[in-house]
Amino acid sequence: MSSSPRAKRPWSLRRRLIVQLAALLTLVCLVVGVVTEFALRDFLIGQLDQRLSAASDRGFRGPGPGRPSNPSCDRLPGALYAVGQGVDSLFVEVTQKCGVRAAILRSQSDGSPFGQLPHDALPVAEATKLLGLPLDTPRTVDVGKLGGYRVVAKRMPDGGLLVTGLPTKDVSDTLWSLGFIFGGVALGGLVLAGAVGAVTIRRTMQPLDRLAATASRVAELPLDRGEVALSERVDDVDTDPRTEVGKVGSALNRMLGHIANALKARQASESRVRQFVADASHELRTPLAAIRGYAELTRRSKEDVPPDIAFAMSRVESESARMTTLVEDLLLLARLDSGRPVVHEPVDVSRLVADAVADAHVAGPEHKWLLEVPGEPISVLGDSGQLHQVLTNLLANARSHTPAGTTVTTSLSTKDGWVWLKVVDDGPGIPPEVLPDVFERFARGDNSRSRAAGSTGLGLSIVAAVVGAHRGEVKVWSQPGRTEFHVAIPAANPR
Repeated sequence: MSSSPRAKRPWSLRRRLIVQLAALLTLVCLVVGVVTEFALRDFLIGQLDQRLSAASDRGFRGPGPGRPSNPSCDRLPGALYAVGQGVDSLFVEVTQKCGVRAAILRSQSDGSPFGQLPHDALPVAEATKLLGLPLDTPRTVDVGKLGGYRVVAKRMPDGGLLVTGLPTKDVSDTLWSLGFIFGGVALGGLVLAGAVGAVTIRRTMQPLDRLAATASRVAELPLDRGEVALSERVDDVDTDPRTEVGKVGSALNRMLGHIANALKARQASESRVRQFVADASHELRTPLAAIRGYAELTRRSKEDVPPDIAFAMSRVESESARMTTLVEDLLLLARLDSGRPVVHEPVDVSRLVADAVADAHVAGPEHKWLLEVPGEPISVLGDSGQLHQVLTNLLANARSHTPAGTTVTTSLSTKDGWVWLKVVDDGPGIPPEVLPDVFERFARGDNSRSRAAGSTGLGLSIVAAVVGAHRGEVKVWSQPGRTEFHVAIPAANPR
């Protein structure tokens, strides 16, 4: 079976702010760099055009004083001999008499003898490409292996054409140098700004961290039951309503105040109900004992009693006994809810389990009862009577909610300083919709599980309350054909 794709881990607000800050700074540096490069290029090209115009004018005027006018067609272009022409200047002359003559000057034309100027001949194919340029308009062209040139074409007085060009290598080198320098500076600035921004954002986010810590501490409190002292509040420094964080902190404090008041009201209501249950249960014990006693007295009387009266009195006696059990359960739960400390004395759990299983066998002979206990006794610290009631309720639950012939296995063991009690049956199981609420008071699954006797719905809630009072825990697993109750209580002598 293919596994679902792994969910991406969401980014924290701090991380998003740092990344967005870095992205914004990168964009700004990129825009500044591009604008600077284009502006510098236009400036340098403008300067190059001025030099190109001057070189073209010098070439247009021809050789300087004392230099031949270059009447022979086998000579170099006369523009090369004009005083002041720069190195790598390109000249192409087109005349009706001599046709196309082109060359590139390789040294300064400041007085070298005629015919001895260092130069490179320009290939005719490359020179021919320059003849179609518009007049008096500088253009940047690629002259083969010679690279880029800024050229301008002008018409000479004799009708010929003079194309003058200057290399753009200096412009390109300057732009590349500026790009590398600006890129290095920008990269260093981004790293520095990122580090400073991370520290600044971390410090700025500290109030939110404090708010989250307060909320986490509140979330860890057991707010579902018992008396809760909700004293957690956001510090005054984080509750200034003039700031965004202060507004959140102030709202959180108001919410915590409302929750604290609600918890106090709930606790007061629970205390009143608990006290009422305890008082009512205590007060009901005496009249119930009297009713039961008079019913037994009638049953034991030697005088003849009409059958219907005898039947009615037997029902009164059985119902009073059942109601007495219910009252005792309610009274025990009220005592446990009130937080009364449990008597902690050594209790031989092995003997309690053996006695409880023996009693269950007598009460439910139609079931198969199995017992698994180690050879050496196992002890815990607690109340013997309450722990015996835990065992009795678990076994009674298995007997009441499973059909005849069900096997109920009770096992006892120790592991890692805990005493483990397991009650397992192979009955029909607990319906899934009932399973989450089996330890709630008055929770019953009678609609879907067979039962042979009435149930108050308090047995498993007493189990959970007693185990919790003994610093233990109880869990249940169930499916058709197997139901397991696991009880874990700290051992008296951890090994």
